[in-house]
Amino acid sequence: MDYIIVTVLVLLSGLFSGLTLGLLSLDKNELERKVSNGNKEAIKVYTVRKRGNLLLCTLLLGNVAVNSTLAIFLGNIASGVVAGLAATGLIVIFGEIIPQATFSRYALKVGSKTAWIVRIFIFILFPVCWPIAWMLDKSLGDEMPSIYSKKELIQIVKEHGGAKESDVDADEERIIEGALSYSEKNVEQIMTPRTVVFALDISTSLDDKLLNKIKKEGFTRIPVYKNSIDNVVGILYAKDLINIKLGTKISNTYSKEKVLKVSRQQKLDQVLNMFIKSKVHIAIVKNKYHGLEGVVALEDIIEEILVREIVDETDKMPDLQKKARNKILK
Repeated sequence: MDYIIVTVLVLLSGLFSGLTLGLLSLDKNELERKVSNGNKEAIKVYTVRKRGNLLLCTLLLGNVAVNSTLAIFLGNIASGVVAGLAATGLIVIFGEIIPQATFSRYALKVGSKTAWIVRIFIFILFPVCWPIAWMLDKSLGDEMPSIYSKKELIQIVKEHGGAKESDVDADEERIIEGALSYSEKNVEQIMTPRTVVFALDISTSLDDKLLNKIKKEGFTRIPVYKNSIDNVVGILYAKDLINIKLGTKISNTYSKEKVLKVSRQQKLDQVLNMFIKSKVHIAIVKNKYHGLEGVVALEDIIEEILVREIVDETDKMPDLQKKARNKILK
């Protein structure tokens, strides 16, 4: 009978030890997210994990009680020294190492299978554990959520993208990384430089040669300036040139809507919000002397988020910054 009791106590010791490490290693906020997504295993575990201090007190009290009882029964089977060595070996190997190694790897799965047992222990030990847990709740407060920096989130996404068990594919990984990092970039890094900006004077008349040039350049939005390219007064939309009468002046065709102006140091998330609020998809980049430095479009920001060049049928030179550098070298 003593051997049977010792075996049961060793198993209980391993159960308490494994559950302590496994269940408390599960982040409460992460479990809440899984519960909101309908994860059945998380729902079972969360019922016992939501009160962390009560769970901790229950499992530790149960573990200490079982280990103390185990030492007593081993003393009935063997002498003091042998009993001590046997208790130490059994507890360390079968009561600590093996269960903790297993529960730490499969915490959610094993926790969901044993949640009903934990509820029984909580009910039995509640009169002793509740006052201690209450004092811990009042003195320590709520559990601190795990907050990750952008770099840490990007690293987590990369790890998920490279794991066979994850449903995050390479495209999603790239887009998430772009969405988390684009706000760190500024306009200067993505704008079309002044030297390659295609703009038209407001006094110009539309003839075959100019229309062919506009078609060749392939831009859907063209800045319109008055007297100097530093004085942009509106935007000419290529769609408005369909069936346009030759000889029409640009002054009678371009859109006089508010021209967005940004600086080269502005962050891309700020400019994106400006585009969304104004419903204008192109902005003029000005320097501190109000001179034109370049232009930036909504498409440029989307490309940074997608981490891909968006090239349509009319794009002859996707990288206009490269074109500007080549122009300077020539």
